[in-house]
Amino acid sequence: MRARIQEVAEEHFRRVGHHKTSVADIASELGMSRANVYRFFPSRDAIKESICRRVLDSTAELALTIARRSTPPSEKLEELLTAVHHHNKTKLLHDRQMHDLIVAAMQENRPVIKVHAEQMMTILEAIIREGSKRASSRSKIPPKRACLSKFVLKSLERSGYAR
Repeated sequence: MRARIQEVAEEHFRRVGHHKTSVADIASELGMSRANVYRFFPSRDAIKESICRRVLDSTAELALTIARRSTPPSEKLEELLTAVHHHNKTKLLHDRQMHDLIVAAMQENRPVIKVHAEQMMTILEAIIREGSKRASSRSKIPPKRACLSKFVLKSLERSGYAR
């Protein structure tokens, strides 16, 4: 039932936005009482956070898929940064309601954002470490890219969305 509540909530969030979706709307669509929804989620914010997590998990999964490839670290890093940028840009342009949900979670310093930022930092750090450990200079991350990567990591840290 929890998964079904998430599906309905996400559908409502996409259609009318998270600000305009109430627990009563979700319960009504499911043919249950608000109290029954609260049995599975302690609050409306908990529902929003679970949907936010689902959206962010798709970005983390994309990053993990790229990080696990057997390509040189410099290529992985470039592909990862490009793919995540494209993924987020697409969300902004074509899935505005979900993008707004993520922005609100960031502005509210929700734990789900911190967890996601830490996941992304771990993935980026692993790629950078892999590039540093490679013996062949041809497969190492070029100094310019390593500096850019470190700049991105430090920017995330300063912005409060990472460790």
